[in-house]
Amino acid sequence: MENTNAQNGIILIPDFSGFTEFVFNTKLYTGEYIVRQLLSILIDVNHQYFDISEIEGDAILFYRYDSKPSYKKISRMLSNMRMAFNMKIEELSEMLNTTIDLSLKFIVHYGKFSQYNIGNFRKLYGKPIVEAHQMLKNGFAEQPSYALYSHSFLKNSQKENYNSCEEMQVSEVGAIQYFGNTLA
Repeated sequence: MENTNAQNGIILIPDFSGFTEFVFNTKLYTGEYIVRQLLSILIDVNHQYFDISEIEGDAILFYRYDSKPSYKKISRMLSNMRMAFNMKIEELSEMLNTTIDLSLKFIVHYGKFSQYNIGNFRKLYGKPIVEAHQMLKNGFAEQPSYALYSHSFLKNSQKENYNSCEEMQVSEVGAIQYFGNTLA
């Protein structure tokens, strides 16, 4: 049986670092409000470039079928998402008079996957989906705020001088770009 629905595409997962501790140390209503605001800002900054497959706790599973992904475009989008996320944290911290100790990490992966519907839900299926989730639980990252671009994404993206990016450190699964604690 062959699935003609399978296509090459990008998997993007923005995920909060520090989420478990945040949930345990924040009142239910306040925590829910903060997480809803932070997830919403990531969705808004996406500008419908990526489709949403799932939202699970503190992570969004974005995807886009794309035979020629652009490192430059994705990198710029991650920067915008991170800046909006950090600005929203600053705004919420001030408004709620609390410290929000969350940061953002991104997994960017590429490969062939398909989708199927169950009721009103659209589910993704394929090896790249599982691999992207496995990358979330990596032991390579030395700092909580980063973007991990898989070797598969880098190999298949349009060659736009990402190799010369000094902030990237190569790991077994790809290249990691660390973000400082600033808004940019």
